[in-house]
Amino acid sequence: MQIKILENEKNKLLFQLIGADHTFCNALKKELVDVTGVEIATYAIEHHQIGIPKIFIQTKGATTPKKALEGAIKKLKADNKEFLTAFEKSLK
Repeated sequence: MQIKILENEKNKLLFQLIGADHTFCNALKKELVDVTGVEIATYAIEHHQIGIPKIFIQTKGATTPKKALEGAIKKLKADNKEFLTAFEKSLK
């Protein structure tokens, strides 16, 4: 995946996530919404087959979109690691 920043303001961030699909974008959006200080977290894919996802984050207070994104990614990584561990244990 590649990130292409389209807008970067104090409390707003809009970027393209090249190589991502609905599966990853939905998971990221869910985690972003749960971050304290995030007012809006959404994404759009203009064409379901060839479109590149655009993700929009708006925050309030001291929380910046970049910090919110970092927090959401860390949570996704932890959840995936936990799932993988549980899955591997179930195979034994």
